Amino acid sequence: MRALIHSTFGTPEEVLEVQERPVPEPGPGQVRLRIVLSPIHNHDLWTVRGTYGFKPELPAASGTEALGIVDAVGEGVEHLAVGQRVATGGTFGAWAEYILASAAGLVPVPDSLPDESAAQLVSMPFSTMTLLQFLQVEEGDWIVQNAANGAVGRMLAQLGAARGINVLGLVRRSAGVEELRAQGIDNVIATDQDDWKEQAAALIGDARVVAGVDSVGGASAGQVLSLLSEGGTLVAFGAMDSPTMEIASSDVIFKQATVKGFWGSKVIPALDPADRKALFGELFQRIADGTLTLPVAGVFDAADIAEAVRANGTPGRVGKVLLKF
Repeated sequence: MRALIHSTFGTPEEVLEVQERPVPEPGPGQVRLRIVLSPIHNHDLWTVRGTYGFKPELPAASGTEALGIVDAVGEGVEHLAVGQRVATGGTFGAWAEYILASAAGLVPVPDSLPDESAAQLVSMPFSTMTLLQFLQVEEGDWIVQNAANGAVGRMLAQLGAARGINVLGLVRRSAGVEELRAQGIDNVIATDQDDWKEQAAALIGDARVVAGVDSVGGASAGQVLSLLSEGGTLVAFGAMDSPTMEIASSDVIFKQATVKGFWGSKVIPALDPADRKALFGELFQRIADGTLTLPVAGVFDAADIAEAVRANGTPGRVGKVLLKF
């Protein structure tokens, strides 16, 4: 079978290559999936570079999320059947024709959900649903986020609006405001404008900003913190621009702010099973009724991984880049 492998850590376009690997056999509690589509996430590329929280042994497989079809089941697996479509968001090595996955962690996909949506179901949309719960925000609350034109940013705005939560989005380019408005997302401000803080104050008014989400790092983290109200919480979700958060001590002290991190790989497995089921139910509903959209920027064969990674880095990209095997 074909699999994307890297023998060294480095630039994904340069170190990732298609190699032949044996087709794996499922053990007890496992299933073998034939991969249909798999998205490229930033954390996948950080892992290939060797800069993520998880660092695999070399030579290493790659990819973490996929839509697959159950191809074989191991001993003790009774709730899944060969031919069934399932999604996985935490199976390392997903960029391959066949993978092994723990049956307990797979999500059966409704027939009504297109392959392109099902392939990107867990890592970003479900993480965003879980993030909203993690923030402990309620209807009418205000939150602020940077990277508002990223995948998570766009989904957080859509899901927040569906729940009656006000989401103020920050983008670094003025063009990003119009890009999001074209997708039906308002309350977005470009920080390349000198009066962006005044624009934010006009939108928020006298309301409290109870939480902020930083997906960028660097000075952008401080911009989010500066808009929080007293007692607000700043959540580090990603580090797209810098691994270091530049935040003002005065904001932390005088706002009595809390700063904490969100890592889906830790938070999601700790969810109560009933909460997990309810969140997935809401997620399926939001996708079905069009509240949440999961656009696709392009689909590439695994052999064209360098081109796919470059497409993933295109400024203003709308939607996920998917790989097929």
